[in-house]
Amino acid sequence: MKPFPGFPKNVQFAGLPKLFFTELLPHIDDIAELKVSVLLLRALYEKKGYPRFLVDSDLLSDRTLMSGIGGEDALRRGLELAVKRGTVLSLTLEREEKPVQLYFLNTESDHETRDKIEHGEIELGGLSTREIWPDVAERPNIFTLYEENIGMLTPMIGEELKDAERLYPASWIEDAFKEAVSLNKRNWRYIEAILKRWESEGKGHGESGRDSKADTDKYIKGKYGHLVKRRID
Repeated sequence: MKPFPGFPKNVQFAGLPKLFFTELLPHIDDIAELKVSVLLLRALYEKKGYPRFLVDSDLLSDRTLMSGIGGEDALRRGLELAVKRGTVLSLTLEREEKPVQLYFLNTESDHETRDKIEHGEIELGGLSTREIWPDVAERPNIFTLYEENIGMLTPMIGEELKDAERLYPASWIEDAFKEAVSLNKRNWRYIEAILKRWESEGKGHGESGRDSKADTDKYIKGKYGHLVKRRID
C-alpha cells in the first residue's frame, strides 16, 4: 500500500451532516455502502440548483467513486443498502431509452421534491448522461498524475483533464505536473497555465520545466498575467 503523503497546505473540505457520524457510521458494516454513502453525501452537498439530485450516470462517471469501490456491481449493492438504510431516497423515472434512477438526500424537503417529481408537478425535461469512466487499469496517465499530486478528482475537473489530454502531448502534461510540484503549486489551474504558455510560446529545447521558475514568472508578468495569476492563485 502506498503511504498517503499528507494533506496539502490549502486543503479543501467537503461537508457531511453531523448525524452521519452518530446515527449512520456506527451501523454501516459494508464497505461499498460506506463509500457510496460518503460520496453521495459529498456530491449532493456540492450540487447546485433546484431540484437537487443525482442520477445513475453521475455516479458511474465519478472516477473517485468507481476507482475505489470495485466496479458497477459493488456500486449497485452500496446504493441498494444506502437506500434501504434511509441515508438517501430513490426514484425511478421511466424513459423511452431506459429507466433513470434518481437519488436524493433523505431530508423533509427532498421528500417533498421527490414526490413532486413523481407526480409530475416538477418537469425535469431531458436528463443528461455522462460518459462512464473506463476501468482503473485503463485510466489515462493524466488522471493518475492528478490524483497522486493534487488530490480527489471530481467529475468537473475530470472533464477538463480529458480536454487537456486531447490538446497536449503526454510528455508535456507530465512535465507540467513536475514543474508545478517542484514549485509547490499543486493545483490544476497552475498546471493548465503552464501548458497554455508552452503552447503559445514553445516549450523550449526539450527541458522538463523543472528549472523554469523564471519562465513561469515571465508568463505571469506578461500581457494577460493579471488574469492568469488570478486563476492560479
